[in-house]
Amino acid sequence: MAGPHPPAAGTDTPTELHNLLFRYAELIDLGDFEGLADLLDGTAVAAGDGPAVALARPDLLTMFTTTTRRYPDGTPGTKHVTTNVILEIDEAAGTAAARSYFTVLQAVAGLALQPVVAGRYHDRFAREAGAWRFAERRFHLDLVGDVSRHLLTPLPDTRS
Repeated sequence: MAGPHPPAAGTDTPTELHNLLFRYAELIDLGDFEGLADLLDGTAVAAGDGPAVALARPDLLTMFTTTTRRYPDGTPGTKHVTTNVILEIDEAAGTAAARSYFTVLQAVAGLALQPVVAGRYHDRFAREAGAWRFAERRFHLDLVGDVSRHLLTPLPDTRS
């Protein structure tokens, strides 16, 4: 497993956790699937309330490259917006949890700027060697629009 990303000097735990959430959005919007695989290496991933499976870097890289469309500029033409972040932190145990909303906006040739999917992330974090990392990432889909220009494979239906 790749090492956790060391915190920037002077950052506190809530800032470090927010930075992890926002780093995920930044990397996927840049089409940096190598960076995403590094960020999430060893993270248990799940759709909805299904079983979470810990994925190693090669599996994560395959997951992103086989599901997310990239355009000639190397990006998926998206902006993942993460909001409504609620953090629960246990400093002594070195664990934390977050619940947040996400909205994916997309604009590409033939598709005007629009939200294409919205939902929630339920994340767990662990502190290792003084740095926070994702331990589990669950995504819950609440609203699904036209994802045909964003994804190479259909979305799982995690709505209840």
